[in-house]
Amino acid sequence: MAEIAQAALRKFTDTIWNDEIVPTLVEYIRIPNKSPAFEPEWEKLGHMERALQLLAGWAGEKIKALPGATLSIERLPGRTPLILIEAPGARSDDTVLLYGHLDKQPEMTGWADGKGPWIPVLEGDKLYGRGGADDGYALFGALAALLALKQQNVAHARAVIVIEASEESGSPDLPYYMEALADRIGAPSLVVCLDSGCGDYERLWLTTSLRGLVGGVLRVDVLEEGVHSGDASGVVPSSFRILRQLLSRLENAETGEVLVEELRAPIPPERVAQAKIAAQALGDQVFAKFPFVEGARPMASDLSELVLNRTWRPALSVTGLGGAPAPGDAGNVLRPFTEAKLSMRLPPTVDAVMASKRMKEILESDPPYGARVSFHYEEPGTGWNAPKTAPWLEAALEDASHASWGKPMAMMGEGGSIPFMAMLGKRFPEAQFVVTGVLGPHSNAHGPNEFLHIPTGKRVTEVVARALAAHADR
Repeated sequence: MAEIAQAALRKFTDTIWNDEIVPTLVEYIRIPNKSPAFEPEWEKLGHMERALQLLAGWAGEKIKALPGATLSIERLPGRTPLILIEAPGARSDDTVLLYGHLDKQPEMTGWADGKGPWIPVLEGDKLYGRGGADDGYALFGALAALLALKQQNVAHARAVIVIEASEESGSPDLPYYMEALADRIGAPSLVVCLDSGCGDYERLWLTTSLRGLVGGVLRVDVLEEGVHSGDASGVVPSSFRILRQLLSRLENAETGEVLVEELRAPIPPERVAQAKIAAQALGDQVFAKFPFVEGARPMASDLSELVLNRTWRPALSVTGLGGAPAPGDAGNVLRPFTEAKLSMRLPPTVDAVMASKRMKEILESDPPYGARVSFHYEEPGTGWNAPKTAPWLEAALEDASHASWGKPMAMMGEGGSIPFMAMLGKRFPEAQFVVTGVLGPHSNAHGPNEFLHIPTGKRVTEVVARALAAHADR
């Protein structure tokens, strides 16, 4: 295997990040290119196009240093656009697919003074603003890794970089592009996804699984219009109380345990073992990274159980409520309806389509007091469980973690979803996967004060370069 000079790799990575990547990400953060699910007028507004041209413009200049590399902007009718970069390699019979996305989550409230979703702020090692870490940096990290190998004349296989623009909406457009571009993408033996998280910023974290998701709106109607509570309470059942009863069909309100057997799954022994190692590495940061109010505590005291709760067990959250005025505006009125936005995280191996149908059946059947109950679920997303990591890849990633951080790597599932991964797992069942990212403690993806930890972005770039070199030499 061609040796990679770590000092040269570090110098190259630091320089391109400091001089080019961070300044371009600053401009990218300014663009409110919200994903289509949050901005139906995305095409008319032009923000997605601005972000697309910014990233494609930077990448188009950089690939000139890679002989034979090409960049195209793909557009299917009625779909968000996609950037496709093809870089020939020393092994033309093998392909690496590197994935990221450029669409963003909506604004969210609660940003600190002077910060905002479209206001890039550099504070020390952190770049604040929406989308830098999730997932604007991915294109830059992937291409910088290829350029770093070129600088040291280290071989890599043919590389294909795919940057989509609908991931935050559940990647509804990506399957159409994967089909349309199948001949150009080929059958990768290695897939690198840079859209995941890290348990801390002190080592390489490899994501081994992703939970699935069923989201939807549960609505309970009892009246055609609101009535005086003094007149009706005790006669007309509260729509909120009925909603509470229905949610109790799904979960134990005392413990948060999901009760529906079809929404649960056995946890593989190797994932339990990895959770224990991850918990040992993280310590109290398993829960301390979250902004608990004073006196609040996590759902369990065993750290490895908390890791498994977050990565392999189902969990129900109510993420929105409707049908009620703000407390200051509320009178003595029995409200006609209550609705709640539900988010059910699923174990990686549970089929989300089945789960959504089962939830609908459970919630709508035999409604209390004959109330009108409906559950309308969104496009369900099945999770993903990585295939066993090949010895050559595990060794390369372990070496990369030591070279870049000076510590061994750790493996852990992620509680969130990346719809792309389940699709790729089915499409390329023989491929190896490197799923990692920069979303560590307090980085707060999707929320206020989201930031990119720049040193981790640099180190992840180094890891990708080493993984590509090992793949070509395996």
